[in-house]
Amino acid sequence: MNPAAIDLPLSRKQVDFVGRSTARINLAHGSVRSGKSIAVTLAFFIAVAQAPASGLILIVGRSLQTIERNVLEPMQDPELFGPLARFVIHTRGATTAVILGRVVHLVGASDARAEGRLRGLTACLAMADELTLLPEGFVKQLLGRLSVPNARLFASTNPDGPSHWVRRDFLSRESELNMRSWHFTLKDNPSLTREYIDNLSTEYTGLWRKRFLEGLWVAAEGAIYDMWDEDRHVVDIIPQIHRWIALGIDYGTTNAFAAVLLGLGNDRRLYVASEWRYDARHQRRQLTDVEYSERLRAWLDNVPRIGHVRPQFVTVDPSAASFSAQLRRDRLTPTPANNSVLDGIRTVSSLLASDRLKVHSSCRELIAEVSGYAWDDKAAEKGEDKPIKAADHSCDALRYAVYTTRALWQHKLAKAA
Repeated sequence: MNPAAIDLPLSRKQVDFVGRSTARINLAHGSVRSGKSIAVTLAFFIAVAQAPASGLILIVGRSLQTIERNVLEPMQDPELFGPLARFVIHTRGATTAVILGRVVHLVGASDARAEGRLRGLTACLAMADELTLLPEGFVKQLLGRLSVPNARLFASTNPDGPSHWVRRDFLSRESELNMRSWHFTLKDNPSLTREYIDNLSTEYTGLWRKRFLEGLWVAAEGAIYDMWDEDRHVVDIIPQIHRWIALGIDYGTTNAFAAVLLGLGNDRRLYVASEWRYDARHQRRQLTDVEYSERLRAWLDNVPRIGHVRPQFVTVDPSAASFSAQLRRDRLTPTPANNSVLDGIRTVSSLLASDRLKVHSSCRELIAEVSGYAWDDKAAEKGEDKPIKAADHSCDALRYAVYTTRALWQHKLAKAA
């Protein structure tokens, strides 16, 4: 199969990857939406057509669902892969697919235990989606299973920290290994419009800009919400609220209990309209779950300046099982918050950077926390991206409210400013 014969608009970087990805390990890394996945998928199509009869063919990813969403669904899109798309057959939920007549095994790897799924098999070809999100032991076991002569791995990923094992053990040792890597940037995706690139440039700042736009392997350091500007983000008047989306709650007994009220304004922006907080250390008295529920519901019945509010979702710290049970008994149905910390922080960062999230001036605790919310330098030295766990309760409540309900608001906001 000749890539030049396939009617796809490809950049020089994509063509180079497809034509020269003949090493044992072939890695495309760099910016989001930079065309990495298209190049890797097309190279994988060609490798499947040429694969020897002996040895299994694998697609690996964080989970079966992410493999379906990130790999198989694009493969089946005729606008992306033209006539090749009809040669991809898969039933949702099945752990195999048929690609160009070959059975391909789909392996999810969410934790170190997934390594056991590879033991005993022999593979001739593998494709890895978002390599940095896979467990290190799993990937190294996968490479050990690629034992058929001329076996190859095709992988794509966005950058992580400079101490991540993908950079440490592979990219930094590329000259020592049977490996080739390609660094992709936005200019390597010919399908992107100038408007889209400009929007990304507005939405990504700080760590996310360096990693996901510039494609750099950099450590998390400094302020998390470095785009925060009180003159820009804090308002004294909020517009009419079209929908009260969520109450985000970070539960605390000895630590502070924080709740923030999130609404979608008629101007198609999100607003943190009010907050409720109780600090047991400051008050010198701990409250029970019953008391927290009573006080929270009383506050929602008469939110200052707003009145009675019942938001569509009550997103609660997922570790607060007993408090969630009390809310259910009190007919304020909670939803366990999505506690994907980095994804939540990135979502809030994007909203602040694009001027689509505002905070009312009465939310003094949240305003005070946001400006001091910072990355943990000690964690960064270990290759981990973590916020400092201090004075972060309102920030966590905001992250719960925003990220857990993103399906409700993400298509209803104004375009990036």
